Amino acid sequence: MRLSYKSIPILFLTLLTFLSYAQEEEGPRLIVRGDDMGSSRSSNLASIETFVNGIETSIELMAVAPWFPEAAQLLRENTGVEVGLHLAITSEWDGVKWKPLTNCPSITDANGYFFPMIGPNKNYPGQSVTENQWKLEDIEQEFRAQIELALKHVPQINHLSGHMGSTGFHPDVAKMVTGLAAEYDLLLISSELMQDLNISRATYEGPNGTAEEKEASFIRMLEKLEAGKSYQFVDHPAYDNLEMEGVGHIGYENVAEDRQGVTDTWTSDKVKEAVRINDIELVNFSTIAKSLPRTDPANENINPEAIREYIQAVKENNQDLHSLMILRNGKVAFEQWFGENAANKPHVMFSVSKTFTATAIGFAVQEGLLSVSDKVISFFPDKLPRETSANLQALEIRHLLTMTVGHDEDPTGVIRNSPDSDWIKAFLAFPMEHKPGDQFVYNSLATYMLSAILSHVTGERLLDYLQPRLFRPLGITAATWDESPQGIQIGGWGLKVKTEDMAKLGQFYLQKGKWNDKQLLQESWFEEATVKQVPSLPAGVKEENLKVKAKDSDWLQGYGYQLWQSRHNSYRADGRDGQFILVLPEKNAVIVTTANISNMQAELNLIWEYLLPAFED
Repeated sequence: MRLSYKSIPILFLTLLTFLSYAQEEEGPRLIVRGDDMGSSRSSNLASIETFVNGIETSIELMAVAPWFPEAAQLLRENTGVEVGLHLAITSEWDGVKWKPLTNCPSITDANGYFFPMIGPNKNYPGQSVTENQWKLEDIEQEFRAQIELALKHVPQINHLSGHMGSTGFHPDVAKMVTGLAAEYDLLLISSELMQDLNISRATYEGPNGTAEEKEASFIRMLEKLEAGKSYQFVDHPAYDNLEMEGVGHIGYENVAEDRQGVTDTWTSDKVKEAVRINDIELVNFSTIAKSLPRTDPANENINPEAIREYIQAVKENNQDLHSLMILRNGKVAFEQWFGENAANKPHVMFSVSKTFTATAIGFAVQEGLLSVSDKVISFFPDKLPRETSANLQALEIRHLLTMTVGHDEDPTGVIRNSPDSDWIKAFLAFPMEHKPGDQFVYNSLATYMLSAILSHVTGERLLDYLQPRLFRPLGITAATWDESPQGIQIGGWGLKVKTEDMAKLGQFYLQKGKWNDKQLLQESWFEEATVKQVPSLPAGVKEENLKVKAKDSDWLQGYGYQLWQSRHNSYRADGRDGQFILVLPEKNAVIVTTANISNMQAELNLIWEYLLPAFED
């Protein structure tokens, strides 16, 4: 019989120390922010390089600058980095200038360019915003245009910042920008936010004139960061090339050399090693500003001894668990990563991707863009086979959601491995032996069709569509999603997000679409999606070949809208090799795992044996 922790206070204190270890001993958290993407091609390419091959975690994009179109395309191809919009009303360089997007004469010079400075500068007398009769309505109009252009082309933008202090040089401007941030549901990176989030400004520790000095001073800075605290480091990556040699202004002439040093430092192997040695967690703004609240297991009536026993059982059963996060009452009560896995590392989702896709369909239904009763063939009249069977004609979106397409076998492997195959055409041409709705056959290409339908009716990629509706409100950033040969995000697999992002989706479902007291997705969707819509079978198994009883299997409890019903009155998002978002409504709890565990039933069995009883009343 398992003892209650309430009866063994000494053991409880020991275990609480163990369970809180990661929080007590966690290293510093560092945001590495690269500014001015869009201002030059050099800046564009270096911004991406310092993310892909370096330590940069957040990029500030200037929508008004001349190289914005290329920057937007690069960011569409690299959705794994957090992006902020760098609002600009200055054009500081002497050799290259940019003009506003709108007619705002109070903040432009006689040639229609932005002034080079916000405040007075002895090198540019009379050429600053504050030395002229700026109008608040002009600045608001221009900022609004920049926001709308940027969001149109870079949907993953999640915050605003000010170029050269443009968003806070006057209290009226700061108030106006705060209103814009709220209106567009974007974070505003300001001194007030930094103070509220306890994020300190980190700077070079020592000289930083050359690339070598930058690297050494940056490493010294890393070594001085304090455990448990959060920091922001800001600089401007670019290359020392002909383009950047033509950039500069009085007082800052060595721009090309200086910014190459930033690029070199942020991609330096020595710097990466210093990050590792000093146990620094590289994060972005959203990770800190929109993290789930934290607590201890005991505060939410979760038995910490049971968690310890579960982790021990995982080890004894040689299960390769990568992460575990337990939520109750909307708070993270326990979290741990194993091996080389970490909180800031996105993890492959496999079929957990399906639940994100179904959520997007829910939003499209809410917006009246489609209905679950819509016929699938109506969306792709140019991709139909020469003869459309009665079964194909009857196929509805609801059948894609519930895996009751009518195929006798899952066509996914055949279609995705066929060279030069149009996945939509191949899916619609695949033999459909049964009437839709009659038979459950696990079918990942059915989810791909949901993504294709969504892209067809919205004109957006699945990930882009989810950004303002789900990802931005929940604070899910840096997600990536693989695409088919036709450029459609796969839907049924291919998504990568972090463990806490999974937990946020689980909590979103537990709260039936409500987030921060706002109903983002109508409750009626969850009443359909999270219940047993159809009987279910394990993937690739036919009913006549079943060798397990329903009471012993979490794959025989029924299927909803891209969600499995589970035992103990729960439901789950479920991905190959042990990726789970397990929602337990009766316990007001969510359990999330990432793993490489092929026997997923064994993984769930341990959860039921040890973690389910841990939720005490």
